[in-house]
Amino acid sequence: MSDILHLEPQLKDFDKAKLAAYCAAIAQRQFPNFALFSNIVEFGDAAKMANVLDGVWQSLVPGGAQMNFELQLTKVEQNMPDLDAFDMYGASPALDAITCLHATLSCILTNEYEEALTIGQLSRETVAGFVEVTEGDDQMSDAEIMRLISTHQLTEQEDDFQADVIERLQNVRVLDKAFIKELRELATNEGFSNIGISAA
Repeated sequence: MSDILHLEPQLKDFDKAKLAAYCAAIAQRQFPNFALFSNIVEFGDAAKMANVLDGVWQSLVPGGAQMNFELQLTKVEQNMPDLDAFDMYGASPALDAITCLHATLSCILTNEYEEALTIGQLSRETVAGFVEVTEGDDQMSDAEIMRLISTHQLTEQEDDFQADVIERLQNVRVLDKAFIKELRELATNEGFSNIGISAA
């Protein structure tokens, strides 16, 4: 809850374009989690989802191409893995990544900052879940697990990334082509996701 409250006052002040840019950045950084899962288990269409995300970025550039976001929502929903159908951890961060992409489209359509809040929080939860699964054990207390997560390098990188995105958006007046390009490069993170996964 504290994470949501921490993000809320900052996102609440953003206009539609800045909200969409924040969402796109978070979704971009998570995307390799879906792309790798899709390639390994041959589920969904990672290339098509990448095109949807690219369309989001294109729409943020002044005078850029616009896509039918309502139409894309259905396509994204069809790429959400059913966790009950996959007996592997990778399905969970893959679902989180696609859920963030879906929420990004919803935020663009509704202009509601709550969608952006959902994305920011979900990205943090993806990192927390990964740290707990990969480095936690049954002998650790809840307090020890929380301490492991809160002090982990991936958690710090996630918080630093989100803070960087928000700060850049707060300090820019116009989201021009150069700014969007820089933000996208930051979010692409050299092909590595928020949990250190690369689909390359």
